[in-house]
Amino acid sequence: MNCPYASFPPVSKSVNIPGMLNFHSSKATTESLQEAGTLTQEVPPVPGKRPENQPDNLSQDNHMIDPEPDSKIDLQYAYEPSPAPPPRQKGALRKYVMPIGLLVIFLLSKLKYLAVLLQVGKFKTFITMLISIWAYAVFWGWPFAFGFVALLFIHEMGHVAALRMMGIKATAPMFIPFMGAFIGMKQMPDNAFDEAVMAYGGPLLGTLGAIGCAGAGLLTGNPFWYALAMTGFLLNLFNLLPISPLDGGRIIGVISPKIWIVGLIGAIGLFFLTWSPIVALIVIMGSFQVYSSSKGSAAERARYYAVSRGKRIGMGLAFLALLAITSVGMLAMQVPLDKFEQQNDIVRKI
Repeated sequence: MNCPYASFPPVSKSVNIPGMLNFHSSKATTESLQEAGTLTQEVPPVPGKRPENQPDNLSQDNHMIDPEPDSKIDLQYAYEPSPAPPPRQKGALRKYVMPIGLLVIFLLSKLKYLAVLLQVGKFKTFITMLISIWAYAVFWGWPFAFGFVALLFIHEMGHVAALRMMGIKATAPMFIPFMGAFIGMKQMPDNAFDEAVMAYGGPLLGTLGAIGCAGAGLLTGNPFWYALAMTGFLLNLFNLLPISPLDGGRIIGVISPKIWIVGLIGAIGLFFLTWSPIVALIVIMGSFQVYSSSKGSAAERARYYAVSRGKRIGMGLAFLALLAITSVGMLAMQVPLDKFEQQNDIVRKI
């Protein structure tokens, strides 16, 4: 067989023996085989040209028949397909951490002192925070899970700070994976304005936390901070929806509880767009809130919503301002994230 590639050195002498491939021989063996007529002298092959004394197919006396043209045989020797990449292994987090975490939770649930420990406020916050971090880390990774839970904690502490300003005691935050977090009030606010101030504290401090993440992104140029900031803005913007029990519903209630109906209709439309179970739960709770509010005593409702016009206007303007900040902040964070994605596309093409 002739090979037209320079990387293959030409064969100077070869032996044709029936049933075997060519092999090199010593000088003595070469001369004896030449006399016997079994050795053929070959010249270095010329690329792209078959030697004149070489037939297309070897004779049947040599028990070898060339089944294909030389060009196809050469192609077989010149081309070696690269091995297929090994199958992608599942991440160690999904493979090991999830089963171990579920086992730990199961064992803890069997401890008779677990209920007693959960009654301690700080321990309850700590353990539920760890469970939430672990749950979010399964899908988003540990760094983002820590950051997201920290933003939730900042949001809830805004509510706690607002309640303490009004002299109302609150429980420590309680975290629920994929649902968020909540706090409990030891007593109800005196009027709708106090309830609106309590509700406003959460998204206000939470938005400040998102702005802090955006500042860290500007200082470091790390897209991680931009993504975390965008999530923080979205989180607080979602909580500003004008439907109870979200913060926006409690804030807007000081203006008029009738706006809850508008928020409820918007939430129903959002559910059909996203089919989110969280939105469905909010719709159910909001509907119950609207129904229970309409069934209460008229005198009690009049007393609870007896708020001065100035406070109503002030809270309404504060609500619109926070709504604008979270919306603009979320859109602004998309700019550096898109730029980073474009740079990654250029690097992948190179």
